[in-house]
Amino acid sequence: MSPLPSRVTLVEVGPRDGLQNEKQPVAAAHKIALVHALQGAGLREIEVTSFVSPKWVPQMADNAEVMAGITRQPGVRYSVLTPNLKGWEAAVATRPDEIVVFGAASEAFSQRNINCSIAESIERFAPVVQAARAAGVKVRAAISCAVGCPYEGDIAPERVELVARLMSGIGVQHVGVADTIGVGTPRRVQAALEAALRHFPIDEVSGHFHDTYGMALANVYASLELGIHTFDTSVSGLGGCPYAKGATGNVATEDVVYLLQGLGIDTGIDLDALIDAGAAIRAVLGQPNGSRVARALLARRSAPAS
Repeated sequence: MSPLPSRVTLVEVGPRDGLQNEKQPVAAAHKIALVHALQGAGLREIEVTSFVSPKWVPQMADNAEVMAGITRQPGVRYSVLTPNLKGWEAAVATRPDEIVVFGAASEAFSQRNINCSIAESIERFAPVVQAARAAGVKVRAAISCAVGCPYEGDIAPERVELVARLMSGIGVQHVGVADTIGVGTPRRVQAALEAALRHFPIDEVSGHFHDTYGMALANVYASLELGIHTFDTSVSGLGGCPYAKGATGNVATEDVVYLLQGLGIDTGIDLDALIDAGAAIRAVLGQPNGSRVARALLARRSAPAS
């Protein structure tokens, strides 16, 4: 095990991966305000929206409006999900800094999610990756169901390695290892990450953990032990997975920041401002906050002085 990293980058996925799972429509103005609040709190990597068919994900139909409405800050990378060439062609007009493609480590999940095999899904992404690279746009890929699948059960690390190798082969520059349904435990997560590290350098491998079984923070720590220093997180724990029954939201950004601060690891994020951002979007949604840290610190704020 290597020493823990001294600095960690958090990729905030709440505006896209979080909100796209909400059934109630969220106005573009609220999405734009969320991005502004997040960058104001110090987030420098923000997944903003998704260029998918509004028929399948109506929540993301305002993608161009949201991208146009953001006041961009220097040093912030704004990424968008592009599942196909049509999505890329719509996205490129909005000037993303990075695009995200995805492939599953589970054949059954790939078939149920995008109606094709793993190999076919990555072949479909090849022209998208090529177009983005030619335009000078970075390409990040997510490997979903990297440790477990709702249809197949446990996923062997060899499957993760296969997807990582195929992604590298089409020109993907960064790969995220995603525990989509939150069944991972530390050693299994480390094995999945080590499989990806056979094809990508450590600076270009990240972790993406859901907290279904309460293991997300443990899995973040296990990743840190390997030297992984980039993680996807979602403000106030927004999100889930429509294809994975019972999957809760991504690990809350606030909870990860609190953990990292306790370890003396720099994130560049203002925790109080981050909590305000999460509280504001949860108020819009009319929902309780999904971050334990946010709930605790908001309660402390509102407690009468003794």
